[in-house]
Amino acid sequence: MRHGIVQHTALAAVGLLAVVGLAGCSADTTPPVGTVSPSSSPSASGDPSSAVPTANAGSAAATPASGAGGGRAAGDGRCTTASLAGGTAAGSGGAAGSTIIHLTLRNTGSAACTLQGWPGVSFVGDGDGAQIGAAAGQDRSSAHPTVTLQAGQTAVAPLKIANAQDYPPSECTPTAADGFRVYPPGSTASLFVPASGYTACASASAALLQVQGLVPEGQATD
Repeated sequence: MRHGIVQHTALAAVGLLAVVGLAGCSADTTPPVGTVSPSSSPSASGDPSSAVPTANAGSAAATPASGAGGGRAAGDGRCTTASLAGGTAAGSGGAAGSTIIHLTLRNTGSAACTLQGWPGVSFVGDGDGAQIGAAAGQDRSSAHPTVTLQAGQTAVAPLKIANAQDYPPSECTPTAADGFRVYPPGSTASLFVPASGYTACASASAALLQVQGLVPEGQATD
């Protein structure tokens, strides 16, 4: 009888130790070796440098021409918008009812790049780069060679600007322009080229602009 009591007491003690051991295991929250806790994850660190940058599709359109340099040529050697600075220069002067100026695109990169064809051009205004009226038509009869620009060299595109005053106000809706939006050939990003003193027509039916193909500086005939 005494032997049965001792055996029962021993079993109860073993059971108590097992319960204590399980309680100790459930309280252990130390992560295993190699586990990364959420607070050390880059996405939760609060460090802006750990964030993946996102592209802003509209940022290039508002880039002033004077700040557009420093880029590289595209993989095919084409001049990108980021590697160009836009401007204007005197042209032939034009004839009655119109003015001809030169749009200029200068390679501000360190490597040679190429331009070929007609730039996209439109008047902009309202102080925010909003397009005014119709985009320039293309003079398809003009020369449009492939122009190779070494670093610092410039291509020009003669731009014919009709006088807004020659259109009835009801057909034109005269609007002061701040300058031009210029898309280099093959590019979906644009340059803003400031130019004061021009009056655009807000009505798209009054097309005032016509642009020729780009040629090396000094080789434009107009």
